[in-house]
Amino acid sequence: MNEISDNAPPLLRFGWEEWVALPDLGLPALKAKVDTGARTSALHAFDIETFGPANAPKVRFTVHPVPGREDLVIPCSARVIDRRNVTSSNGETESRYVIASSLRVGDESWRIEMTLTNRDRMASRMLLGREALKDHITIVATDRFQQPKLSYDVYTSAGLRKTAPNRSLRIAVLSREDNYSTRRLVEEGEARGHSVEVIDTTRCYMAINALSPEVHYDGKRLPRYDAVIPRIGASITSYGTAVIRQFETIGTFCLNGSDGITASRDKLYAHQLMARHRIGMPNTAFAASPKDTDSLMRLVGTAPLIVKLLESTQGKGVVLAETKKAAQSVIDAFRGLKANFLVQDFVKEAAGEDIRCLVVGGKVVASMKRTGAEGDFRSNLHRGGSAKVVRITREERETALRAAKAFKLGIAGVDLLRSETGPKVLEVNSSPGLEGIETATKKNIAGLVMDHIEARVRPAPVRSRQGMREGSED
Repeated sequence: MNEISDNAPPLLRFGWEEWVALPDLGLPALKAKVDTGARTSALHAFDIETFGPANAPKVRFTVHPVPGREDLVIPCSARVIDRRNVTSSNGETESRYVIASSLRVGDESWRIEMTLTNRDRMASRMLLGREALKDHITIVATDRFQQPKLSYDVYTSAGLRKTAPNRSLRIAVLSREDNYSTRRLVEEGEARGHSVEVIDTTRCYMAINALSPEVHYDGKRLPRYDAVIPRIGASITSYGTAVIRQFETIGTFCLNGSDGITASRDKLYAHQLMARHRIGMPNTAFAASPKDTDSLMRLVGTAPLIVKLLESTQGKGVVLAETKKAAQSVIDAFRGLKANFLVQDFVKEAAGEDIRCLVVGGKVVASMKRTGAEGDFRSNLHRGGSAKVVRITREERETALRAAKAFKLGIAGVDLLRSETGPKVLEVNSSPGLEGIETATKKNIAGLVMDHIEARVRPAPVRSRQGMREGSED
């Protein structure tokens, strides 16, 4: 009898069913059927779709790791290494994507190849073929679970989020413009191995129903995205937020929600929302009747005053009235156009400067001071203003964070004025441009946005419920 070398790997005994883990895919516990009659291993998967460049395609899919628990979904992605025709035991041939992943059994781990197929009717979520079985594995066909048992309880643990792999994501940027911000988001996402698609918001249309709400684009149903980054222009706010609501209904993570965007675009509602949250802002007044003009101005204070259209963006529709008579003339002109507007006091000590604080994921990640062009009280960069990095105070930071939180925005540009009585919020922008602040601060803001998305869309732990634990062993 030949003796086993001291350097030989330990002998592994496998039953016809074993507990395994696929850590590369974020699957810490699966039951696998061992089938030496099958050459290639197979993993139960659904919603299988490819993405990425043709010369290096990837595949994304989802897995129900626990039989009978369709509400527990783990999203996965991997590089496609092949595509094979596989013939099942009943004689049906199916073309399947082939991926590779580490297989862990007990303290042992090795790399295997597997095909992706829907095994929804199978008791085991995975089939282990003979190519995956190492030479030092012996099969005990009459027994099960010769290796250490695992538990489905891992899918209810907070540790699941922490140990999730850095899988490739499929991200949609809702934008009609090929501008700096859109290009930077695409560039940063693709540099991390994600698939980032730019979708023209106005070309989306929706199937609205209770069972399977969908978003369609150019004649096809849009795929399932891990995240949506809205870059909705002011002129299409109503339709754009309707599209975002549809993605929210589907369950897609939206960096900025429809409610927050709607609130930020309605300046009257925005100021009411900030007042409700006790956020400092310039004295503001609003009235519909022309008979209230003088009373309206008295509520705000003495001239000079700011008269601002509710639909204004990038400094357009914002007028400085330096005298009471000038304010009355501007208000009468706006009313003649049947336009809605606000009247605010002019913060003289700001001297044509404001501070843009960029909030991402509940943190102020960058701030810059914007100064208006010569002779212009507006500091918007689109109107010829300039910007430079600025150090903000603790009070300014807390004000910006409270404002972004009030609007429930994942990314927000909060514009502040420095006044004698503390920071005053001028506006909360739900679609802030990245060019000015990246240039001024030299920070990779697009990268910070991707960091936040990656953290939010990892598989989250689900609540434990009766029957989720090991249950029957089939």
